[in-house]
Amino acid sequence: MKIIFATANRGKLREAGEILGEGWELVTPADMGITEDVEETGETLLENSLLKASFINGKTGLDCFADDTGLEVDALGGAPGVHTARYAGEGHDFRANMDKLLAELGDSPDRSARFRSVVTLIYRGERHFFDGTLEGRIALSKSGCGGFGYDPVFIPDEIPFPDGTVVPNDKGLTLAEIPEEDKNAISHRGKALRKMALFLKEGE
Repeated sequence: MKIIFATANRGKLREAGEILGEGWELVTPADMGITEDVEETGETLLENSLLKASFINGKTGLDCFADDTGLEVDALGGAPGVHTARYAGEGHDFRANMDKLLAELGDSPDRSARFRSVVTLIYRGERHFFDGTLEGRIALSKSGCGGFGYDPVFIPDEIPFPDGTVVPNDKGLTLAEIPEEDKNAISHRGKALRKMALFLKEGE
């Protein structure tokens, strides 16, 4: 069955394909000839994911899903939140975003934070929402060269072993210091997508 994932990120597409498994033909908007960007004007992650999914569904009439992700830092009142990708302003990269985040936190003892993903699925004409979180804290400085985004400053509470078990992150590794294939086992988006996959499986 064909379903559209509203993303241009091949890493996300691969992750979603592995989670959905056989029986689904996963395609992108570009595969369907849709190249327009959707302006993310929502005030919440749910609103932004709904905007993207509704746009694709309106264009194609096909089942589709979209995600939006944000980093929520408790000491900053939940910021950067929906502004995660543009925290340092338009035209700035994630290095600038991390620099601004570390500067605003300073030496605050409260460094608790989480990545949150919300997935909107439009399936058989109905909307469904799934969320996933990865709890952790913000490091005092950047560490590691893997991953992307805020990974070098985010220390997850738990880390996965290659055998699939999850253990406390006693060494204080950042996401940028964890192999990509292991990180997917604890990712916020992965958790939301697994909820969606279970929903779809139960609805077959």
